[in-house]
Amino acid sequence: MAVSDPIADMLTRVRNGVKAKFNSVDVPGSKLKTELAKILKDEGFIKNYKFLKDGKQGILRIYLKYGPGQSVVVYGLKRISKPSRRVYVRSKDIKSVYNGMGISILSTSRGIMTDKKARQENVGGEILCNIW
Repeated sequence: MAVSDPIADMLTRVRNGVKAKFNSVDVPGSKLKTELAKILKDEGFIKNYKFLKDGKQGILRIYLKYGPGQSVVVYGLKRISKPSRRVYVRSKDIKSVYNGMGISILSTSRGIMTDKKARQENVGGEILCNIW
């Protein structure tokens, strides 16, 4: 079945996997999703990710991270810019998520990056999602 919003599908799979206390979730692979997983790993929201090749588009396996006593690390994921309504911001208009406790992931002309890095490099772009 075709998915109309693959990024929202990825975020939903991660959200549901965290709630169900899974060790990992599998997502249909793409370059954009791999970049999102790289940012999630760098920011400490997931343990690791691995791109598995199959005969088709590939599978992105995301290993979820939990704190002591299986406490969640990812409290929320929210898709901001959707296929029906794109949300663009300038670098000076990028707002912090939960006073810096979370991150926004942006698609800019210089690639996929967090809100902090976009402010440092003084670039704006499309806000893909917020994670806290």
